[in-house]
Amino acid sequence: MSVWLAPLRLVADFALPPRCPGCGAVTGQDHRFCAVCWGSLRFLAPPWCAACHTPFAFDRGEAALCPDCVADPPRHAGILAAVEYGDVARTVALRFKYGGRIAFAETIARQLRRLLPGDADLLVPVPLHRWRLWARGFNQAALIAAALGRSSGVPADPLLLRRIRATPPLRGMGAKARARAVAGVFRTVDPKGTVAGKAVVLVDDIHTSGATTDGCTAALLEAGAKSVTILCWARVLDANS
Repeated sequence: MSVWLAPLRLVADFALPPRCPGCGAVTGQDHRFCAVCWGSLRFLAPPWCAACHTPFAFDRGEAALCPDCVADPPRHAGILAAVEYGDVARTVALRFKYGGRIAFAETIARQLRRLLPGDADLLVPVPLHRWRLWARGFNQAALIAAALGRSSGVPADPLLLRRIRATPPLRGMGAKARARAVAGVFRTVDPKGTVAGKAVVLVDDIHTSGATTDGCTAALLEAGAKSVTILCWARVLDANS
């Protein structure tokens, strides 16, 4: 930092000190959680399902599958979430998405960096329909992907995957109804064949039922992607997980 800018930074830090993304308490550095919020986050890690990475209560072996993946094997290469969806994770997501705290994209990207697959070739955010994008002003998944791309060196393409029509809220729908709602909604725009043969990482903020990411995964695989791994900030888990 320039010696001329250093005093200004000190003034700014005093007037606007770093704050916890979860509760707003003053912290030592930007993008850091306070001890209480950090302690309440449940970070997801093995042991988990070999296919979808749903956490297990005990180690069942590296190749063990959860009942859902046994009954219906997923097309994606796994769901990697930094934390379980809970009070603090929800607050961060809501302040980011609806409160305009776009700096939280960097906060989330820092937690996702450790989960990024070593063979990742391309980061692709889950797209918003243009009407929702215009209303909100930004796509939170695209901001996370861009921040993660800067820190990892893996390129991010926010325009490769498009949502060609709006969908109704999926909350409350059954699995079949959700699948019907997103069928044919996503399409790749890839005239140069960028995605062909690539290990794609699909980036999102919250993973809930999986209907949206399943639709995105199908579109990317149909365009020639070698694999699609889902990477997100928080994942909604069953009470028994």
